[in-house]
Amino acid sequence: MNQSLTHRATPYFSRLSRRTFLGGVTLAAATPAQDVIRVDVERVNVLFSVRDKNGAYINTLTQDDFEVREDSKLQEIKSFARETDLPLTLGLLIDVSGSQARLIEEERRAGAQFFRQVLREKDVAFLISFGPEAELLQDSTGSPRLLERALGELRPMGGGAATVINPGPIPTTPRGTILFDAVYLAANEKLKGEVGRKAIILITDGVDQGSRVKQQEAVDSALRADAVIYSVFYMDPAFYGYGGGGSGTLKRMSDDTGGRMFEVGRRQTLDAIFQQIEEEMRSQYAVSYSSSNPARDGSFRKLDIRAKNKAYKVQARKGYFAPKDE
Repeated sequence: MNQSLTHRATPYFSRLSRRTFLGGVTLAAATPAQDVIRVDVERVNVLFSVRDKNGAYINTLTQDDFEVREDSKLQEIKSFARETDLPLTLGLLIDVSGSQARLIEEERRAGAQFFRQVLREKDVAFLISFGPEAELLQDSTGSPRLLERALGELRPMGGGAATVINPGPIPTTPRGTILFDAVYLAANEKLKGEVGRKAIILITDGVDQGSRVKQQEAVDSALRADAVIYSVFYMDPAFYGYGGGGSGTLKRMSDDTGGRMFEVGRRQTLDAIFQQIEEEMRSQYAVSYSSSNPARDGSFRKLDIRAKNKAYKVQARKGYFAPKDE
């Protein structure tokens, strides 16, 4: 892990009083966040959703309809509930690299509409743009007005995400789109330790260029923060031509954290995708259990939540990291 990235001048974005550089990643000062309660939890808590074979959400199931396994061992469920009112902390991360320049206006409009629709009492959201740098445009707030104003600050950063070829024979890759760094910082600086439901909505063409952390490190940071990644694959064909972008990368990141990848296209608008994400976040179950493995060794534990009805598909994160004694 690059130490310059993991070093933090302050523990959370919300405490930054000036523009700070973390290993070349810019975190701009923003409106101070409201106080948020953080707790340590002994139980393993998992949020998940269930859909039928037609993709419709199933909201009427009970604890007896599920089995939970950790590293293939059946676990005893301690609590179960359908969660629609847990506080939501939402991070919207928007790619503003050169390859996305023509899409920003639509992202700005749809993002403002999404915030107006999704945020309820006790919910908060923050906004980060990323290209060659990651910039916090709005800290955690429950105000759609402040978030809409921050969306107005979205501007293209630097060049495109394609590899640049020098006049000589050796290709070079500039820091063009620090996708993985942006996810890593959002999870570590904004979501880790928060209670309630936590989600990252990532709007990008899926191409990373120049991040200091790897894809798996970004995913692990989201898992440690108990945050779901919803990826929105939004590509400008005029920049790449057809068949470009990194949709496979986005799908893996979302699947591993219990989220989904969506693709903007002729059949599905950005507005429609935002509506689906909102519906899913309001159609979740919460389950908790005490792990049969008491070791506090920091290891990764594989999770498998299954509906006893084989026609139902459970969408949940693939695992979690056990606590570790210092």
